[in-house]
Amino acid sequence: MIAVQGYQGRKVAVLGLGRSGLATARALVAGGALPCLWDDAPEARAKAEAEGFALDDLSRADAWDGVASLVVSPGIPHLYPEPNRLIVRAMAAGVPVDNDIGLFFRSFATPAWNEMDQVPKVVAVTGSNGKSTTTALIRHILEVAGKPVQMAGNIGRGVLDLDPAEDGGVVVLELSSYQIELARALTPDIAVFTNLTPDHLDRHGGIGGYFAAKRRLFAEGGPDRAVIGVDEAEGRFLANQMAQGPADDRVIRISSGQKLDGEGWSVFARKGFLAEWRKGRQVASIDLRAMAGLPGAHNHQNACAAYAATRTLGLAPKLIEGALGSFEGLPHRSQLVGERAGVRFVNDSKATNVDSAAKALQAFPRIRWIAGGLGKQGGIAGLVPYLGAVAKAYLIGHSARDFALALGAVPHEICGTMDKAVARAAAEAEPGEVVLLAPAAASFDQYPDFEKRGEDFIARVRALLG
Repeated sequence: MIAVQGYQGRKVAVLGLGRSGLATARALVAGGALPCLWDDAPEARAKAEAEGFALDDLSRADAWDGVASLVVSPGIPHLYPEPNRLIVRAMAAGVPVDNDIGLFFRSFATPAWNEMDQVPKVVAVTGSNGKSTTTALIRHILEVAGKPVQMAGNIGRGVLDLDPAEDGGVVVLELSSYQIELARALTPDIAVFTNLTPDHLDRHGGIGGYFAAKRRLFAEGGPDRAVIGVDEAEGRFLANQMAQGPADDRVIRISSGQKLDGEGWSVFARKGFLAEWRKGRQVASIDLRAMAGLPGAHNHQNACAAYAATRTLGLAPKLIEGALGSFEGLPHRSQLVGERAGVRFVNDSKATNVDSAAKALQAFPRIRWIAGGLGKQGGIAGLVPYLGAVAKAYLIGHSARDFALALGAVPHEICGTMDKAVARAAAEAEPGEVVLLAPAAASFDQYPDFEKRGEDFIARVRALLG
């Protein structure tokens, strides 16, 4: 646990008592603070009381008297589309609003670091797509290298649940825009930006607000090194903002698909090969084509980001290459579930938006595509250019009929449920094809989250495979 510093003997309100909220409460107690907790959900309050925490209804007129700070869980809106009423009350009372990420960055370093030979490092990864895989891949590479490493944030453990830093240790954080936009302290040693595509636009008041939230990690975080994907205009702008000139190697530009060979430091992937360039010359190359845990151009971009981050930590290209080859991938992200008679079954349930589904559809030559769920704004019109590899689509969930209209002449069948979609796709698939779950939609019409949707797909496939 990371004991929160700076609030000893002071009252700190915690709003939202899910995983991060309860971890925050424990860390505040460990640091000598006096947490007062609230959640509108009775079951969440009951869970907090079972741990011995005191509840304090923050809607009371005197609830904010003597409160030094309000710590908010990431899912609670503070500005758009409408601020939570209790956050409005806190701001009206002049109470600073923060989150667990801000508390982590102000509390992670301790006087014990003065006795360490190698100061611990924090790598923070953000972006629209690929940040979970990139985060896990960085951790995997560091583990293979024998480095003490922990992973947390939007993946794995809550940040305040981490163990105190070890000598030479590295913490790898996946950070969403929700987590970054409100943190009052952001001080990563290395910050990684994978890419940007429209998502969470209601929460951020549009694409500009969404990008502004991501940009805070760099502009306010002031990392020693910035690894930035430059395949979109926003990434190119961010890299330009961070660099002092063409040869400034504090910024490492990464790409999937374009050659980057300027004066600075770059890592890019083309035609399945990763290349590192520095000072106008190539210094390393890795063949990614046979790496089963990293299929497709989108995973090659993730590999470039992880390679660049671990190179800044001093790891050698050959070591990184071996670690990339042994990476098995993350559940629900281009996850190979099994194979039968030359047909592969791949679970990419995390492909909840058009951009991530497009990347999945470009990763395989011929696809039996399972898609649908609770469609997002704009539907799947943006996927039309990427349907060339789709032999047939099998549509499920609330938006199945809307998706069918968008598919036009592409062969498709409205299946409704996962069991029927898997059965029909498996029955019609031919050797060399991939049965791919890449929904391009949220899961909440039929499942509590994308993980449960992916687990259902896996269970259906494994039942078929015996």
